[in-house]
Amino acid sequence: MGKRRKNNLQLTFNILPIDERATRLAVEEYVETVRQYRQIGFVRREAAITQAYSYREHQSTNTISKQTEEIATYNVDKEAELATKDKLLELAMSRLGSVQREVIQRSYLDDEGIYDAIICHEMNPPMSDRTFRRIKTDAVFILATALNLTKFINGTEEDTDIAAG
Repeated sequence: MGKRRKNNLQLTFNILPIDERATRLAVEEYVETVRQYRQIGFVRREAAITQAYSYREHQSTNTISKQTEEIATYNVDKEAELATKDKLLELAMSRLGSVQREVIQRSYLDDEGIYDAIICHEMNPPMSDRTFRRIKTDAVFILATALNLTKFINGTEEDTDIAAG
C-alpha cells in the first residue's frame, strides 16, 4: 500500500493517523484465531501426573501448587473467549457488503494457502487484482474498526522511522 493523503477529519480534529500495517496484522491475527477455532475447536489442557524419580531439593516457600485449578480456569476462560471472538467476528462480517464479505471469507476463513490472484479470478464476477486488493483493504479496515483493533501511530513519522531503523 502506498502513502495515503491525510484525511480531512484527521487534520480538522487532530486525530492520530492509523498505522495501516499494524492494524492489518492485528485483524489477520484475530481472524486466524477464529479460523483455527472454527476448524479445530478448542483443545483443552490436561494436568500432567507424571512422577519425577530424581531427588530435588526445595526450599520452604509455603506456596501451594494449584495446577488443576489453573488448568480448569484456563480451559473455561479460553473457550469462552474464543466463542466470544467468533460471535463478534460474525457480527462484524454481517456489517460488510456482500463482495467484501466474500473476499474476507475466501481470503482468511476458507482453506489456507490459496493465493489472492487465484481467488480474485474465481469470484463471480471475476475481478482484477487491483480491485480485489482495494476491496480487501477496505474490508480489513472496516473489521478493525468494528472489532476495536485499530492501531494508531504515536508521534511523528520521523520518530517511527528512527524506531524502525
